[in-house]
Amino acid sequence: MDLASTVPSSSSSSSVSSIDTSHDCDSPRGGDADHELLHASVSVSVSSSSSSASIQRILGLIRSEDPDSRLFAAREIRRLTKTSHRCRRHFSQAVEPLVSMLRLLDSPESHHEAALLALLNLAVKYEKNKVSIVEAGALEPIMNFLQSNSPTLQEYASASLLTLSASANNKPIIGANGVIPLLVKVIKHGSPQAKADAVMALSNLSTLSTNLTTIIATKPLSPILNLLKSSKKSSKTSEKCCSLIESLMVSNEKARTGLVSDEGGVLAVVEVLENGSLQAKEHAVGVLLTLCQSDRSKYREPILKEGVIPGLLELTVQGTSKSRTKAQRLLCLLRDSDSPRSEVQPDTIENIVSSLISHIDGDDQSGKAKKMLAEMVQVSMEKSLRHLQERASTLVRP
Repeated sequence: MDLASTVPSSSSSSSVSSIDTSHDCDSPRGGDADHELLHASVSVSVSSSSSSASIQRILGLIRSEDPDSRLFAAREIRRLTKTSHRCRRHFSQAVEPLVSMLRLLDSPESHHEAALLALLNLAVKYEKNKVSIVEAGALEPIMNFLQSNSPTLQEYASASLLTLSASANNKPIIGANGVIPLLVKVIKHGSPQAKADAVMALSNLSTLSTNLTTIIATKPLSPILNLLKSSKKSSKTSEKCCSLIESLMVSNEKARTGLVSDEGGVLAVVEVLENGSLQAKEHAVGVLLTLCQSDRSKYREPILKEGVIPGLLELTVQGTSKSRTKAQRLLCLLRDSDSPRSEVQPDTIENIVSSLISHIDGDDQSGKAKKMLAEMVQVSMEKSLRHLQERASTLVRP
């Protein structure tokens, strides 16, 4: 999925897919009076007619030896490519000189910011430019900025990697160049925006098996869970956190035990199952199903104790096709127990769930199944409330 072409909502700030607009209000200012006049004249010319002469003039400035001319040109390219696919095509020739700006380590931070943002806008929704930017050698300076003490440069670098990692051609190159451990460090220690963009870049990269192996080796579960706990459960960030956790669960027992042993880890996934987007819910139920399927006797109770049943039942009626199937499978794994259940009669919970599943694929979905669903939710909500009250009383004890 090309994350750079969507505009998801986020709890803390807009995600990188909209980076060309989210950072626009923070455009760095600079340049002397002559360049401000030049800015005005070229802006009017390009915006009014998009003339070839004006575009060539900006391309000439970005190739200039004069740092101020390059700075002005980078800002113009960024502005003109913000929403125009045509300008992204016309300014493809600016990729190499912009990357050269990134490589000038002694340049002011404002020059690096301008070049990064121009490249970012050139890459959004334009596969050819994504590939060209990586081929021009942008990864090395972007990795340096990812480790920068400047929060702004780190955010722009994370944003750039999110956009570039949406390209299937770039994924193996990015993964092989040591970017993954740096993204995990950003998820641990970066600003909220940098963390959100880094986890989405990591999610993009994880679709390649070799990259997933590298991701697993970095032991990223704890920082991803911490980010999930602090994020709004309906956000794109939470969706990508759950997507990554689901990938980690499949063949990694350490990740499975790590999720359960992390205080509030399973609960955070359950909260996404209840309040996330449809896609996020699909990943969340996938996490819990993978967990329970790997060792039902070990993981069944840790899942049940977080009050998962109401969310699962809702998902069997209102989820995507995949999440409905996963929810039904998980309910089947959760509904039987070798130990007695003191809070809810076994025949009540098991019979209602069993009946619900038998009707869910039938024609009477809006009738009897929904009535039983309401009964089941009421019983389960009472159980969940008692559990939460018990947890609260434990936490306040001296």
